[in-house]
Amino acid sequence: MECIQVTRDNIEEEHICCAISNNKDVQVLSKKTWLTERFDDGLVFLNSGEIGKCFIEYIPAENAWNPITADGYMYIDCLWVSGSLKGHGYSSKLLEACIKDSSEKGKKGLCILASEKKKPFLADPKFLKYKGFEVCDEADNGIQLWYLPFAKEVEAPSIKDCAKHPHINEKGYVLYYTNQCPFNAKYVPILEEAAKKNDIAFKAIQILSKEEAQNAPTPVTTYALFFEGEYVTNEQMSDKKFLKLAGK
Repeated sequence: MECIQVTRDNIEEEHICCAISNNKDVQVLSKKTWLTERFDDGLVFLNSGEIGKCFIEYIPAENAWNPITADGYMYIDCLWVSGSLKGHGYSSKLLEACIKDSSEKGKKGLCILASEKKKPFLADPKFLKYKGFEVCDEADNGIQLWYLPFAKEVEAPSIKDCAKHPHINEKGYVLYYTNQCPFNAKYVPILEEAAKKNDIAFKAIQILSKEEAQNAPTPVTTYALFFEGEYVTNEQMSDKKFLKLAGK
């Protein structure tokens, strides 16, 4: 497998989404804009070229859109291999490319968010453990920070205090999200409309900067839904799933 790095020069032609192929789709356009704005912060996006929907996205942890302390590490935003392509070693090859690049850049190691049991849109803990990652911190909502140090005596990353105990002081449903995940461009407006039609208290808060993301009330910032102040889920929802959750 030959990894292709997506840059400003080729982003219009390259595939960047886990499930959408149409470059004119609002979700793809949203994601490509977000990626392009992060390149100056050191973000790297590698895809599998001719193979299809396989990619890894990573960035120096100081610039990650997550409330973590991991100076000197590389943070993996996403490692994705679509279902039909699993079992061929593509995840390993993408991770190896990330390790090689990060080592050459003098990083202390890698870190990534996951959980004890596999959750949608988060890394597979079984795969991480197999590759030598360990849990270095955990928030009250079960979101864990995993790391792979490149040397034995390096300080482990941690989750910031603002996100260790996910809670907000707002009533109703409150959704924090970013455009890092392309699905939000489509589904957040759908949820807003569904909530309005069904008289459900709902507010969507788009995180627009690295600084906002690094002070968010939960480790996962791409999508974090709260209800009556308590964390609910990081899983993107359709209007039907949201209405079911709300008892409508």
